[in-house]
Amino acid sequence: MIKTLVVDDDFRVAGIHAARLAKVKGFECVGEVYSAAAAREAIAELKPDLMLLDVHLPDEDGLSLLRSLQAAGTEVDCIIITAARDLATVKSAMSSGAVYYLVKPFSFDQLRTQLEVYLRWRQELESASTANQATVDRLYNTRVAGVPAAAPAQRLQPTMAKVFDAVRTASGPIGAAEIADQLGVSRPTAQRYLGALERKGLVLLDLTYGSSGRPLNSYTLP
Repeated sequence: MIKTLVVDDDFRVAGIHAARLAKVKGFECVGEVYSAAAAREAIAELKPDLMLLDVHLPDEDGLSLLRSLQAAGTEVDCIIITAARDLATVKSAMSSGAVYYLVKPFSFDQLRTQLEVYLRWRQELESASTANQATVDRLYNTRVAGVPAAAPAQRLQPTMAKVFDAVRTASGPIGAAEIADQLGVSRPTAQRYLGALERKGLVLLDLTYGSSGRPLNSYTLP
């Protein structure tokens, strides 16, 4: 279970977050606090894995709290949950170590989706003993994705899902020929599925030009 601490200046909002959190498999709300000082005490006592952290707290800016925890080596991850929409705050949250940023108001489905992304990221991180570039890319992609990395593939025909996964785990743009070699299918088959994925908006076409001057089709995630 992912032990989670909810930090929000409004006790009613904190209660809503805690109730929603309790509905997501794999997560446990271990406390609700309403200030930065109380958050520090709760972290020291409860040792949560994750914080749902508001930026606007009565005694200290939430991002300042996060930076101080990072500087002290406190091992707690953080999803920022705030009404702040300015890009400066978003950039500051990212540079301060937040794993994601949810803008209020948001639906339960949005929260659940990001929690599931985080859970998958934690599980992959803890199961990997060594990291090649593909592993690193997958971990970073999972961490920052707004939807679970494997979710689109679950709704696709099996071969198309494998083609999508080949694009998702590639270290850069990848073409039909390379995917065909990886999956043991024909190049026209790989290209047909790539075209279908592009029409669905799940991959982007990346045109490069070879020595012949003709464009070479390769694909990457949006």
